Amino acid sequence: MQDPPCKIFKYNEDLTKKIYSAKESRHREMAILPIEEKIRILVELQKIALTIRPVKDTEDHRMVWEID
Repeated sequence: MQDPPCKIFKYNEDLTKKIYSAKESRHREMAILPIEEKIRILVELQKIALTIRPVKDTEDHRMVWEID
């Protein structure tokens, strides 16, 4: 037997609120990171991007920043 539509809607509404709350919390945590940590994360994302689609021609100027 299926749940009545009002129960399903309430479940989806609660789940949506929970997801958006967690997303907002995560964004607040990331916002207070030091700039050095943000740059380190950016470099890691650059590396991932190159493994997904490697540079194939001279017109593609994607790169990974070199940081110490």
